[in-house]
Amino acid sequence: MTVAATLQKPRKRNGNRKANAKNGQAKPKLAPSFLQWRFLLVLACVIFVFVALAARAAFIQVIQPDDLIEHGDNRTIRVRDIPSYRGLITDRNGQQLAVSVPAQAIYADPKIIHDNAALDDLRRWDALGEVLNIDPKKLVKRVSNPKRRFVYIQRQITPAVAKFVEQLKIPGVFLRNEAKRYYPAGETSAHILGFTDVDDKGIEGIERLYNKWLTGTPDKRRIRRDANNRQVEILEQEAGKKAQDIKLTIDQRIQAIAYREIKEATVLYQATSASVVVVDVHTGEILALANTPSYNPNNRSTVSSYRVRNRAITDAFEPGSVLKPLAVIAALENESYESDSIIDTSPGWKRLGGSRVEDSRNLGEISLSEVLKYSSNMGISELALSMPKEVLIDFYYNLGLMSDTGTNMVGEEDGIFHERSRWSQHEIATLSFGYNISVTAMQLARVYATIANGGMKRPLSIVKDMNAEVYPDRVISEQVAHDVLLMMETVTEKGGSGYKARVPGYRVAGKTGTSKKAVAGGYGEEYVNIFAGIAPVSDPQIAVVVLINEPGGDFYYAGDTAAPVFSKVVSNTLQMLNTPPDAMSVDVVLERQLHAGR
Repeated sequence: MTVAATLQKPRKRNGNRKANAKNGQAKPKLAPSFLQWRFLLVLACVIFVFVALAARAAFIQVIQPDDLIEHGDNRTIRVRDIPSYRGLITDRNGQQLAVSVPAQAIYADPKIIHDNAALDDLRRWDALGEVLNIDPKKLVKRVSNPKRRFVYIQRQITPAVAKFVEQLKIPGVFLRNEAKRYYPAGETSAHILGFTDVDDKGIEGIERLYNKWLTGTPDKRRIRRDANNRQVEILEQEAGKKAQDIKLTIDQRIQAIAYREIKEATVLYQATSASVVVVDVHTGEILALANTPSYNPNNRSTVSSYRVRNRAITDAFEPGSVLKPLAVIAALENESYESDSIIDTSPGWKRLGGSRVEDSRNLGEISLSEVLKYSSNMGISELALSMPKEVLIDFYYNLGLMSDTGTNMVGEEDGIFHERSRWSQHEIATLSFGYNISVTAMQLARVYATIANGGMKRPLSIVKDMNAEVYPDRVISEQVAHDVLLMMETVTEKGGSGYKARVPGYRVAGKTGTSKKAVAGGYGEEYVNIFAGIAPVSDPQIAVVVLINEPGGDFYYAGDTAAPVFSKVVSNTLQMLNTPPDAMSVDVVLERQLHAGR
């Protein structure tokens, strides 16, 4: 194509456009439209998002703000408890018998353990199981569930174990502070104090009886913390209730002596168990209460249930001849006999309702003092049958033999006595010398304290300043109580059944009791030996009951087992109380020196 032809071609096209324009067929060139549909869609979406955000913000902050605040507080606010330790238990002189000491517990967070693959290194778990005496496989199984967030591994560990756990540095295994109860006196006072469980809650003895009093509530502090777990603000503080201390009537020095003596007696006489109770006759306060077998409340892992039982208040026995002074008192109060009356016990036995009542030998005509001195069943039977049976039974009730002693201790037994409409002469006779009725050592101690207190009955107490003032009741006339006290003194004189109960330098009064234990269908071959007494006679201060259960050696009479223990307990107790001797002579001084040197 020629250059001329090429240059002419566009001109032709322009000519055509001009022609078309003249004909009204040309389309004008328009500017682009600003409001296109894509823009409108984007704009609508943006507006919707902002409206939704504004609505959500208004809903959260105006209509329902609490949920968001709660989530925020869960991340930053914590409540910290300031530890509150259990109250002290002390004896009457302030010596600590139960204290709370700081301890630690090992716990685990299974989720953290799994997140950090802490179970992959089993050597650490083997070491932890060995020091805790736990099978490592059981230990691993305990923390194997990652859905759990808290698992106790062991409570109340020693500081050495806690330090070892820290050195192991197992992820997810932590220590927390807690309190542990410690009993400095150990097994000596275990039956009085009782013990607490792993959560520091009292479950036996004084710990259980006064659990609310001994337990305080911790101070609480509500704080806000930062991301590094540092306290940045105290939001609220709440004061807790301080734990209260308890002071017992127990004298720990006397308690230790009493426990030592009955523990030695239990071994010496091969007895199943033994109990001793020492009471202040003027106040009714218990100075000592001990039992064997005992247990160590600081280590209860191997303790059997029979060791935990406070036998002085839970075990009731037929007391035997220990009740004979009560029959004498009842006869004197009923005016059936006088203090200087003579009773004919010949020929030393008789039949009552087809059953036989007898003495060990024919005592003939004897006084009331000799009835007690020689423990005559015949003489006591005559006294009991000389008055209406209701007089003797009501007297037992008035003295408190079938009721609690007032200590309110856990598990205290009221005694066993089967009331009946008809009583045979033999039943009344045996009741007068301690059969057909069962009582505890604590009940006997209260009865003898009543005699020593001139016939004024008081409830016994084991906690000082906790009970309201109680006025004593007169249940025995003062003269009769004094007369019978002098009669009981002859029991500890030469020839008396309780001669081994005498205490060098002091006048003591008391009564032996040897009774067979009941079995199905009658009585077996096991014995209960009891000696209950009062000292000193010139100015009574204490009443003491010693019970030896089922002696298995060559001695099975109370005069050979319980009486010597009574002598040792009373001798040491009166010295502890700084009670002046009331029966000093040259012979007595020498005997006392020999007695102290044993």
